[in-house]
Amino acid sequence: MTAPRPAPPAERLPDVGGAVERGWNGLQPLLEQPLVAVSGLRLTVGGLLFAVAALLVAWLMSVLLRRAIARYGRRYDNVNAAALYTVSRLVHYVLLVVGFLVALDLAGIPVTKFAIFAGAIGVGLGFGLQAIFSNFISGLILLFDRSLKVGDFVQLDDNLRGTVRAINIRATLITTNDNIDVIVPNSEFVSGRVVNWTHGSIHRRIRVRFGVAYGVDKELVKKAALEAAAAVPFTLATEGDRRPQVWLVGFGDSAVEFILAVWLNEAAARRNAAIEAAYLWELDTAFKRHGIEIPFPQRDLHLRSLLGLHGEAAFAALRGEPPAEAAAAPDTSGDDDLSRHERAALAGNDAQQDVEREIAEDAAPDAPAAPPLSES
Repeated sequence: MTAPRPAPPAERLPDVGGAVERGWNGLQPLLEQPLVAVSGLRLTVGGLLFAVAALLVAWLMSVLLRRAIARYGRRYDNVNAAALYTVSRLVHYVLLVVGFLVALDLAGIPVTKFAIFAGAIGVGLGFGLQAIFSNFISGLILLFDRSLKVGDFVQLDDNLRGTVRAINIRATLITTNDNIDVIVPNSEFVSGRVVNWTHGSIHRRIRVRFGVAYGVDKELVKKAALEAAAAVPFTLATEGDRRPQVWLVGFGDSAVEFILAVWLNEAAARRNAAIEAAYLWELDTAFKRHGIEIPFPQRDLHLRSLLGLHGEAAFAALRGEPPAEAAAAPDTSGDDDLSRHERAALAGNDAQQDVEREIAEDAAPDAPAAPPLSES
């Protein structure tokens, strides 16, 4: 009787768990290798690696949450962008602080010892880092106080005005209307005086100063100025409580001084410098249409009234030439050096066109509905 054949040996599967365990046991001596061992403080290679990993995880979570908040703000138009920005910055700071504390624990550094260490070096570094701490605390004050928000149009001095783009840990980013980024330390907004053009209301009034020659009918000046205000599309209203007004404010050496006070609509409230140039352009056009003279120095008016001559004839009389020769001299003072085509090309209001272009760019479909949230 034939003996049964033995069954073939079963194929042995690789012991993955055992390999991982052996690999971990092999790495343990390296991870437990001490880097610092002094006064009860023991910092190992593994603790340092785990601490760095904790910081990276906290930073990655901050980036993802801030991007989610930014997408939420772009999705809904009725969301307060400034409030979302404040939440985004607070989430960023809280996650970094939590990640830092977790990293200390993983590294084997007790928080109590770190506090003692920080207190020891705090006195020495306090004076050197005073400005940095001041700007950091000022940034937190700005986020909670809400007197300055992302998207506000602010003015620090006559040459610095723009839109707040970001309030960071050390400084605030301001972008001017010329697309120039200005980095201003946060402490300047807390300790200094800042003009916020859009803090409580989006409507602002500007005052455009101009002067006309003596003897011009002031009612005619008012009519021309109101026509100029109506010709600029940034005027909020032409009737009612916020209609344009013309004020007579003084009698100068050679001019009667007026102010055109105009309320601006929302689109123009952030571009006051170019807006004033747009109104001055239309004022000049209206004055020429009504024959209103813009004043010259008073001595020039006396000279013209004394001689009764103009152009080359007046200069010839001053040189002592006979009246006949003076009258025969060609008067080229009224020659027009511009052709009709050139004059039509130059007649555009550049300041008004510039503001209209910026408003159109802001309202473009691909433009974000809310101010961008900083990713740094």
